[in-house]
Amino acid sequence: MISANLRGKTQNLWQSPRVSYWRHLFSVNRGYRYLTAERRRWPNFIIVGAQKSGTTSLFRYLETHPDMVPPITKELSFFDKNFHRGPQWYRLHFPFRTDDSLTNGTGEKPFTGESSAYYLFHPLAPQRTAETLPQVKIIVVLRNPIDRAYSHYHHKLRRCQESLSFEEAIDAEAERLAGEEEKICANSGYRSKAHILYSYLARGVYLEQIQRWQQYFSADRMLIIESSRLFKHTADTYRQVLEFLGVRSWQPSEFGRHFAGQYKTKMNPATRQRLVDYFAPHNQRLYDHLGERFDWDR
Repeated sequence: MISANLRGKTQNLWQSPRVSYWRHLFSVNRGYRYLTAERRRWPNFIIVGAQKSGTTSLFRYLETHPDMVPPITKELSFFDKNFHRGPQWYRLHFPFRTDDSLTNGTGEKPFTGESSAYYLFHPLAPQRTAETLPQVKIIVVLRNPIDRAYSHYHHKLRRCQESLSFEEAIDAEAERLAGEEEKICANSGYRSKAHILYSYLARGVYLEQIQRWQQYFSADRMLIIESSRLFKHTADTYRQVLEFLGVRSWQPSEFGRHFAGQYKTKMNPATRQRLVDYFAPHNQRLYDHLGERFDWDR
């Protein structure tokens, strides 16, 4: 009875004159954007992940740049979850390519981009991106995989998408993910809930994911930065990103941290040591590949 009453109230609210007006306005705007998609910009850059590594903060920093013209929403998830909608759907989210007024009189060329943190882990996203946007620049943010996994877990816990303890969840991960990547590769329309939700450890095995992207994007089109450096040396890292994108140097008055998760409990020290041991060989292979070592061994 309660759920039926709530459903009825929700339907009445959605059908109210005020909400109906905004629904209509949204629909008209969406239709207009779809019809004008071919006159809109393609993104200059994509932040592809990793999830819970500071990608939102980096995008917000770029969004403050006076020459950045953001899409209508940060995370479009086109090359993973929405690829079936087609490139016109993707492009409708971006600004017009001929609107010189967007430069605010600076004379600088405006740029735009998006950030979808599942792209790095999705096995089909690199090829899809390369075939659609061969000249786009790719930004990867990597975080200590232990901290990333724990943040990922609490993110799903807060959303009521996880019922297991952290230890139970990582124990169950292999079974949960068994065969899912193969299904995604075999059926481009397949959407795996487990692959999205429960990949706590798998998303932290970075080398294979990076190599998939490097098959399609050369070194001058990929920038890999480490999360703790982004937050400890933000101005320097931001300058590095702007140089990579080929846009003018600029810095906001302040840098904040966006969507930083809060945990009620700390990770069990025994669990942390278990994960230090688990990720050690994966991290070493990554260090060898990049020619750079991160402070992730604790």
